[in-house]
Amino acid sequence: MGWDVCLYEQFAEPAPVGAGLMLQPTGLVALERLGLLQDVELLGHPITRLVGLSGTATVFDLRYDSLAGNYNALGIHRGALHGILWRSFHRSSAKSVTGCTIDRVKVCSDGRAHFQSEQGETLAGADLLFDASGSSSKLRRLVSRVNAKPYTYGAVWATVPDIGIGPNTLAQRYADARVMLGYLPIGKLTRDGENLAALFWSLKPTDYDAWLAGFEQWRREAIDLWSAMAPIINMLQSPNDLSLASYAQFTPRYLARDRLVLIGDAAHSTSPQLGQGANQGLIDAVVLVDALAAQPPSQAVRSYARARKSQVRFYQYASATMTLFFSRIHVSCQRCVT
Repeated sequence: MGWDVCLYEQFAEPAPVGAGLMLQPTGLVALERLGLLQDVELLGHPITRLVGLSGTATVFDLRYDSLAGNYNALGIHRGALHGILWRSFHRSSAKSVTGCTIDRVKVCSDGRAHFQSEQGETLAGADLLFDASGSSSKLRRLVSRVNAKPYTYGAVWATVPDIGIGPNTLAQRYADARVMLGYLPIGKLTRDGENLAALFWSLKPTDYDAWLAGFEQWRREAIDLWSAMAPIINMLQSPNDLSLASYAQFTPRYLARDRLVLIGDAAHSTSPQLGQGANQGLIDAVVLVDALAAQPPSQAVRSYARARKSQVRFYQYASATMTLFFSRIHVSCQRCVT
């Protein structure tokens, strides 16, 4: 079955939002299905190891080569991934409308979803409407009344030159309940661009104003925690060189209602502990494509929801558990010090 597809994008000029990310083996398989694996491998940085240290103690040391099979993850800049996906979209026959936020959806007597923009414009109806607007989705309230639960901790992050700290490694350093500094190589924005990394520092959003006021003290603290990071930390001249990220857990009872279908972070946002956000969104897309290729729309949506519900719940549970685990490690470290 062929589909006429139209993408409604809220920004006038679509652009990536957020820091670098990790594409796990599952996400790489999804990109291979989409014919985009070679493109992301040309720009991303292979990740074969995850390491966390607290002083001289190893909190975790995980290696992909310990798994059965030839696996690795890929660190990539969001801008690089966005560019690959956006160019692929434009090579398709799909249409796009930018600068348009969908605010209301209603299924009418013709069985189609009719929707209205935030600007009050009534848009053409559709057989299906996929909400991929992210963790701050305004439409998912139409599918589920469950509220997102914010995590206590978020992070400040920056994209910085990759100075070669732990090649092929996501590395983190811990000190106590307040402190975590991380470094992830994320490859290049363009094929001839410089090698980049994502730097991130765990921070409660409620403490952000205090962090802003104590920026110079923070730089000293970060260098004391991880002296090899000094060249990068010294490049950051003001708090404006970093951005604040906050996280929330959203676990709806349903992934679809009527003709509205949730995918990506609109359907299942969680903490970044397992690095699964982008991966799960890519898997959503592949599962939807397979279902729609084989079944009528209403049946395909049900198949998608059944196929994704248990897997998404597992990763959300695991990510939430890991978040609690690391917070307890931090507390234990603090108690040992005090």
